[in-house]
Amino acid sequence: GLIVSVILVFLVLEASRRTSGWGFVGIILAMAVYIYISPHLPGDFQTRYVSPERLMIYLGLDINGAIGSILQVAVIIVIPFTILGQVLARTGGVDFFSDLSMAAMGNFRGGAAKIAVFGSALFGMISGSALANVLAVGIVTIPMMVKSGFTPYRAAAIESVGSTGGQVMPPVMGASAFIMAEFLQVPYSAVCFAAIIPGILFYSCLFFFVDLEAAKHKIGAAKVDDAPKFLDVLKDGWPFLLPIAFLVTALMYPEVSQLTPEKVAVVTTGLVMLLSTFFGYRGRRTTVLQMLKAISDTGRVSLDIILIGAAAGIMVGIMSISGLAFSMTIQLLALSGDNIFALLLLIAVLAFVLGIGLPTVSVYILTATLLAPALVKLGVTPMAAHMFVMYNGILSMITPPVAFAAYAAANIARTDGWTTGWLACLVGWSTFVLPFLFVLTPSLLMDGTWTEIFFNFSRVMYGIYLGTAVGVGFALMPLSIVSRIIYGALSLAVVLPPETFKG
Repeated sequence: GLIVSVILVFLVLEASRRTSGWGFVGIILAMAVYIYISPHLPGDFQTRYVSPERLMIYLGLDINGAIGSILQVAVIIVIPFTILGQVLARTGGVDFFSDLSMAAMGNFRGGAAKIAVFGSALFGMISGSALANVLAVGIVTIPMMVKSGFTPYRAAAIESVGSTGGQVMPPVMGASAFIMAEFLQVPYSAVCFAAIIPGILFYSCLFFFVDLEAAKHKIGAAKVDDAPKFLDVLKDGWPFLLPIAFLVTALMYPEVSQLTPEKVAVVTTGLVMLLSTFFGYRGRRTTVLQMLKAISDTGRVSLDIILIGAAAGIMVGIMSISGLAFSMTIQLLALSGDNIFALLLLIAVLAFVLGIGLPTVSVYILTATLLAPALVKLGVTPMAAHMFVMYNGILSMITPPVAFAAYAAANIARTDGWTTGWLACLVGWSTFVLPFLFVLTPSLLMDGTWTEIFFNFSRVMYGIYLGTAVGVGFALMPLSIVSRIIYGALSLAVVLPPETFKG
């Protein structure tokens, strides 16, 4: 047992290093070293001693180790949705979403950028991958935005932010959301419902930005030859609408469909394959060979998430057997002085630092295991605590120096990834603010009466509009420095919940 465990743990860590770099592996090894130092430390820093033999067998063979629940979610749930995304891309789903976006948004001011926002939201709802979203949608929208009058930097930044939002937009929100449901021990539909308002607010902020930016620079409708008509796209795209409608309904209302998320993904994939083979989109039918290639490509795409799942299991195992997770919670509470604002800021900074060297799923697993319990101890609802760390985890997709989504978009726009990343932080500024708002206002996560939910949703939406006007420097007309300061103060006053300050 010991020999098998040592070999398994070594192979998992080495494979993770090859696919994701030293970041996550380094943190796991540092934790492994720390738990042999910590038994000799004083007070809250102390953890219990574990013999090396017992640790290795626990990590390799116990269900709380490498072969634990995180790996189970990655294999059983995430892979079927990855197959769905690959099949959708091969069968013309990306073309359908692009055409739908062009028909719906192309004729408005800043039409090209609005197509990017709308298209990224639609494709992101199904793929749940920021990088796949940039490569699928950005290849069309970024040149279109540049042609319309947006600078290459702005075009790349808008697309990278829009693609990143796919990870927080129901119904398919990426691997982190499925793992969140497992951590919280709730149905996946509960995570979807909680994420609806934050997802809408995220894309609304981006939509406001591109609209005001277009008004400021007098950028008109998208310059598209032979732009499709909305009703024609819907008529031709029914082979996609039917499976997507089934997917959304079945995920949101599992009590009606009586299907688990992974079975929903399998049935939806089957529907897409069947309808695309017999009907196709705009006369383009998909061959069986293309379908098989989509499934084989899923193996390569899924490699990262499987290895992250196994490596995360090793990390969770180290913390569980030593008591390190409990010790970390106590230390965080002491460091923040039991002040929720200080703790939120501390966790946001830690998540940002972790995001510099880790994929978003790894950041979520680390922060959910180490940091979220401290928030729950201070009275934050478990859903809000986990949603907070997940939102802060996805920031690594647009914040330099890593900024995978920003660099991918910059590559398409042929610009500098570093500058694009910082501009993306301005474009997607709501990503930094929204997590604090739904921790302070649980009704933004559908936790409250319908009156509360509607009022707070409308209030925050208006505050985000005012804040975006400050960033762009334009509202109904160009804003002076004084006007921007006033708008900024008003935005802060509007978005902060009334109960933030006593009296």
